[in-house]
Amino acid sequence: MTWSEMHPLLTQACTDTLRMVGWSTAVTVVLGLPLGVLLVLTDRGGLLRNLAVNRVLGAVVNLGRSLPFVILMIALLSFTRAVVGTTIGWQAAVVPLSVGAIPFFARLVETSLREVDGGLVEAVQSMGGSTWTVVRKVLLPESLPSLVAGATTTVIALIGYSAMAGVVGGGGLGDLALRYGYQRFETGFMWVIVAVLAALVTLVQLAGDLAARTAARRGRPGPAPRLRLLRPAAPAAPTSST
Repeated sequence: MTWSEMHPLLTQACTDTLRMVGWSTAVTVVLGLPLGVLLVLTDRGGLLRNLAVNRVLGAVVNLGRSLPFVILMIALLSFTRAVVGTTIGWQAAVVPLSVGAIPFFARLVETSLREVDGGLVEAVQSMGGSTWTVVRKVLLPESLPSLVAGATTTVIALIGYSAMAGVVGGGGLGDLALRYGYQRFETGFMWVIVAVLAALVTLVQLAGDLAARTAARRGRPGPAPRLRLLRPAAPAAPTSST
C-alpha cells in the first residue's frame, strides 16, 4: 500500500480517535472528579463521613475497574444504543470509554486528595469554612499537580481503550489496524499505525508533564532566603565611644 493510499485513511482514523478520546475525557473528568471527591469526603475521618455511602461508591468503582474493556463494550451495547442511537462509529465508542474510565480516574482523584496536608483542612475549618470551601480552596488547589498527572494517565489509557474499540466497530486507529493490519495482512501499514499511536501517547505525556510542572510552580511558595555558608558575614562596624 502506497502513502497516497494510506494518508486519507490515517487522517480519518486519527480524527475519529481524537474525537472519541476528547469527548470521553471530558465526560470522565466531569463525572470522575466529583466521584473521587465523594470517596474522600464520605470515608472515615472525612468531612461528610458516611460509611454506607462510601462503601456503595467504592463497590461501584471497584466493579467498573474489574471488568475488561472488551467485555464492558459488549455488555453496554444496549445502553450505548439507548444513549447515542447506534453501536457503530466513534460516537458509540464514547459511551463505553467513559464508563470504563470514570472509576479509573475517580481512584486517581481519591489518591491525589488524600495526599493533601490535613493541617490545611483543619485551618480552614477553624476559620468557619464549609465543606465546599475546603474542597474548593484547599483540596483541589493543593492536589492540582497530582490531578493533572492523573488526568494525563487517564487520557493515555483512553487512547489504548480507543484502539480496542475498533474490534466492535468503534472506528479510529484500532479499526484501521484490524481491517488492514490483521484482515488484509498489510504489515507495513500496521507498523505505521503503531508509530502514530506511539507519537500520540508521547505528545499527550509531554503536554501533561508540562501542565503538571506549571501547576506545581504556581502553587509553590516563594524561594527561601539564601544562607551565606561560603562567605562569613561582615563584622559589625565598631562604635565610637565618647
